[in-house]
Amino acid sequence: MKVPDWAYGVPPVSVIGESYCTPYPLEMIVKKKINKLSSTQFEAFDLSGNLLLKVDGGVWNFKLKRVLLDPSGFPILTLRGKALAFRHKWKAHAGESTHDNSNILFSKKEPDFLITGAYTSLSFKVYEGRRLIAEVKHSFTLESFCKGKEKYRVKVYPEVDYAFIVALLVILDESDTP
Repeated sequence: MKVPDWAYGVPPVSVIGESYCTPYPLEMIVKKKINKLSSTQFEAFDLSGNLLLKVDGGVWNFKLKRVLLDPSGFPILTLRGKALAFRHKWKAHAGESTHDNSNILFSKKEPDFLITGAYTSLSFKVYEGRRLIAEVKHSFTLESFCKGKEKYRVKVYPEVDYAFIVALLVILDESDTP
């Protein structure tokens, strides 16, 4: 008998909110689209094509601000980054936040989570301790890159905050962009 990759009764992994944790594995397609070299948009869909989340922000700007929105356009999270010499430093604030440090939900150096994988291919796995909580696979083609459209396939395990996983994907994608 094969043991499933996930088990019932595990504690939820909620960083942004428990409303983004499902009791079943969730598979998503996350599409990245660059619009006219002025903005980048990510959209996360379930496999039925329902919009789950959207991320808006500029391309190649020094403010490195991305806003995570629910399907109705309500801001859930603001990602703010600082460009450093060889890497970017990120902080996530609740809602459409200002630079107030009192409402930081997480930063790029999140101590409770481990991200492993191939940085150059943007395919990775996310662990909480030894527990695998999400897998992200980047579907890269030269044609899609030239058209400014890229796609990720994301598997989020039960009781894991899928909005948090999408935020991590955006941070890693942005950190890979020069």
